[in-house]
Amino acid sequence: MEIMSTHINAPEGAIADKILLPGDPLRAKFIAENFLEDAVCYNEVRGMYGFTGTYKGVKVSVQGTGMGQPSLSIYVQELFQFYNVQKAIRIGTCGSINEDVHVRDVILGNGACTDSSLQSQRFGLMHFAPVPSFELLDTAYHKAQELGIKAVVAPFVSSDRFYDENENWKLWKKYGVAGIEMEAAELYTLAAQFNRKALAICTVSDHIITGEVTTAEERQKTFKDMMILALDTIIKE
Repeated sequence: MEIMSTHINAPEGAIADKILLPGDPLRAKFIAENFLEDAVCYNEVRGMYGFTGTYKGVKVSVQGTGMGQPSLSIYVQELFQFYNVQKAIRIGTCGSINEDVHVRDVILGNGACTDSSLQSQRFGLMHFAPVPSFELLDTAYHKAQELGIKAVVAPFVSSDRFYDENENWKLWKKYGVAGIEMEAAELYTLAAQFNRKALAICTVSDHIITGEVTTAEERQKTFKDMMILALDTIIKE
């Protein structure tokens, strides 16, 4: 059956109801090749790869979303609206703005502030609070403990600007935000709109306060840990 999805060229049934969402499509390819069994590519439109395979016997998909909330919004809306995805976990990187949250730590986002106009377009002068599925958050936290991964439960801010000379992070830090990334708020908002379950899990790749950054080798190791954490979380019923 043909599905009218503009940016995902997949037939009905090709995408699992559980999906991981890395921003980088090559990271989606890496996950499919290294963690999924019998993975099949269902999407190559605009080079935004999507794959479906199995993990520990459970059907799971992984779909690149691109960088930023407008890009993620396109893919996630189509996944929810046309492909009936029920659980979605964003996996990516973030910068820490908390002295107690260090590079290589994992942040489980229990909320996502944002400076994006996507929210004002929806809600005008009202303010929506984007939050994750408690079920996924609770599962991820306990799975991290089982796996020996240092996971911090804290809010993100999803910023539309990567190069921010205004240093808005200082105000977000004052209000308890731990990490800056670019997608979680829109994922949580779309999950609320479509009554789906979502979570953002990010590895701290750099520390905005101290200037510390991870090496390529460290990123590879910590990203693999995060991928396993996300996969173990999403397959739990």
